[in-house]
Amino acid sequence: MTLPDSPSTNGASYRAAGVDIEAGDALVEAIKPAAKATDRPGTMGGLGGFGALFDLKAAGFTDPVLVSCTDGVGTKLMVAIESGQHDTVGIDLVAMCVNDLVVQGAQPLFFLDYLATGKLAVEDAARVVRGIAQACKETDCALVGGETAEMPGMYAPGHYDLAGFSVGAAERTALLPSGIAAGDTLIALPSSGVHSNGYSLVREIVRRSGLAWDAPAPFAPGETLAQALLKPTALYVRSVMALHRAGLLHGCAHITGGGLPGNLPRVLPEGLGVRIDGSSWPVPPVFNWLATTGAVDPTEMLRVFNCGVGMVLVTPRPDDVLAALAARGETGYVIGHVVSGGQTYELSNTPDFAA
Repeated sequence: MTLPDSPSTNGASYRAAGVDIEAGDALVEAIKPAAKATDRPGTMGGLGGFGALFDLKAAGFTDPVLVSCTDGVGTKLMVAIESGQHDTVGIDLVAMCVNDLVVQGAQPLFFLDYLATGKLAVEDAARVVRGIAQACKETDCALVGGETAEMPGMYAPGHYDLAGFSVGAAERTALLPSGIAAGDTLIALPSSGVHSNGYSLVREIVRRSGLAWDAPAPFAPGETLAQALLKPTALYVRSVMALHRAGLLHGCAHITGGGLPGNLPRVLPEGLGVRIDGSSWPVPPVFNWLATTGAVDPTEMLRVFNCGVGMVLVTPRPDDVLAALAARGETGYVIGHVVSGGQTYELSNTPDFAA
């Protein structure tokens, strides 16, 4: 069926109301190659359908349990918007979802995104989605679809919001946590920076500092403040899944909003707690700057930010885990142990944020 040309009258139209269908079509075409590059075993079809299909049998599962996650990037988006740097927030979006999947022992399978804006800027949106595709490829997760919503009047000019949705699978007998016991060791995987939590506080501290986004970052030589604070969330999928397949893990905790005290207890069986040594890992300079510039109490720092710990592994075999990480060129830090009774979270030797 051929649609008639748009009328040349002064009547109302969707474009005049603020929605550009052609811009949406142009975005889909621009991102198709990036999405195609994320295909993995089990992917069926491509972008453009009403729904995405995935074949679990083709992905190699025999008795799978599906695990699903959804998340966003929070007000870190405001840093990207105000600085005009949109290339890495898509990585954050994927990371916040797939890092949650692996703590349950699930291999990420596919990802969908939702981008909402008042007026679609095709190139900016394409930069966001290319970041999404890059992170999907790095985590063996197929970008199978998404939605772009142009909603005039809902957002300030130039603003947009992101949401991500990921589905993974694990064999029924391989779900985590499993077998966590007193005496297990806690090993921290370093964060790449602030990741994607606490940016309302970050932005308030930046406001108090008086620094512009394009000013040199006081804590990161050679980078602007925006570049340093937009450093994308680390992707832990391949490392964690390799350790899990080797039978080295009893559990994991993704350290997001709530920090160590808010996330570690979430994986513990009733009656167990964790004892953490706050001097056992290096605190990245960005957190020292945030703490001193904002006069933030150490307890508040640990409650809001990851403070250098992006993922915590719970293992009965710490030497093997550290050796496996080293073989991959990665570093882990023993930061504590699982203990019986008492509090669910105990901290000694508060990190030195003035270093």
